[in-house]
Amino acid sequence: MDREVWSSFTRDPRDRQYQALRASDQDRSILLQVLSEAYADGRLDRDEFDERSDAARTVRTLGDIDPLLRDLVPAKPVPGGSLVGTSRSDLEQLAHQHWRSKRREAVFSFVGASTLTTGIWLATSFRDGGFNPYFFWPVFVIVFSLLHLIRTATTRQEIVDGEIRRLERKRDKDLRRKSWGR
Repeated sequence: MDREVWSSFTRDPRDRQYQALRASDQDRSILLQVLSEAYADGRLDRDEFDERSDAARTVRTLGDIDPLLRDLVPAKPVPGGSLVGTSRSDLEQLAHQHWRSKRREAVFSFVGASTLTTGIWLATSFRDGGFNPYFFWPVFVIVFSLLHLIRTATTRQEIVDGEIRRLERKRDKDLRRKSWGR
């Protein structure tokens, strides 16, 4: 699951202080949705899906939700969630995910911008009944987006290290906030 499922519930079902609270219809609906996605992904077979779905429909407390999802939803935090208690290796994994996301964005920017501007250039080059191209101006867009892609690909460690530092600062801030809230 790409999104933070646990924060979708009215209260986090893993948190001991909320486990005795009654589950809402929204909580049961989210639970059924997660189970359906897991079945569609092939992570549950039909019997497991039916068994867990039946149990999900009769969930009474938030504490009943966690056992149904524990092996389907990662417990690790995702960016945007609290990072309290996150290990250095988990932060490194999140930082590498961040770099892969940046790289993917750079690739899509290069391909998308190059294709779009070249298409516009081609469409405007047909006039007077024939192909009359002017200067190939998309070269500027192509070169700059390619340079961005190359920079992103070659500065992997710098991007990862910067993201680790950012996540560590966020973790420290979350920890201070949690200790003040006690």
